[in-house]
Amino acid sequence: MSKAQMMLYCGVCLLVSLSAAALLFPYAAMPKEKLAYAHSPQPMETLPDIDLGDGFGQVSVTELVGYYIENPPQPTGGTAKHVEQFGGC
Repeated sequence: MSKAQMMLYCGVCLLVSLSAAALLFPYAAMPKEKLAYAHSPQPMETLPDIDLGDGFGQVSVTELVGYYIENPPQPTGGTAKHVEQFGGC
């Protein structure tokens, strides 16, 4: 394959990909009303109850936040200490 043919092939592939993305974007995008609702904070009283399962049933968000404030998570107490590593694997 010559250099000119390869450039033509790459250009056509790029054009087809961008055209497909431009044509299909409206079908994948969120409606503007739903996007505006998602970006605005909601009061926790309006959020639906959460099903915790395993016999706990439905619990409101207000109860979960109150439980977390009264009973914060405790450290595990293990001897292994997390070491921050920078600059690679």
